[in-house]
Amino acid sequence: MNRSGSYQEYLIESLKDPKEAAGYLDAALEGGDISVFLLALQNVVQAQGGVTTLAKKTQKSRTSLYKALSKTGNPYLTSTNQILSAMDMRLTISPKKLIKQRKKSPKRAAASQ
Repeated sequence: MNRSGSYQEYLIESLKDPKEAAGYLDAALEGGDISVFLLALQNVVQAQGGVTTLAKKTQKSRTSLYKALSKTGNPYLTSTNQILSAMDMRLTISPKKLIKQRKKSPKRAAASQ
């Protein structure tokens, strides 16, 4: 097995962890190059079960997902990123479960009782 093949396998395996995947996507998005982000997103989709699994979860066709993940990607995402960058802001990515845990922190729950 060549080195790049083993790295790709390692990468895909590590991206099965939602925290790893979120950090990986966030880092790719931080650079501002949407094509880099889309490539990272392709890797995460592959790690999370592939386009077929994603199509079932999103109720979108595989064709539309392949288009959205292509090099030309989603023009909406490019525009959004440019607008946010002009305002010195950026999108961030985190796993949904982590967000839910933050909302239900023990301090907040105790304070509301």
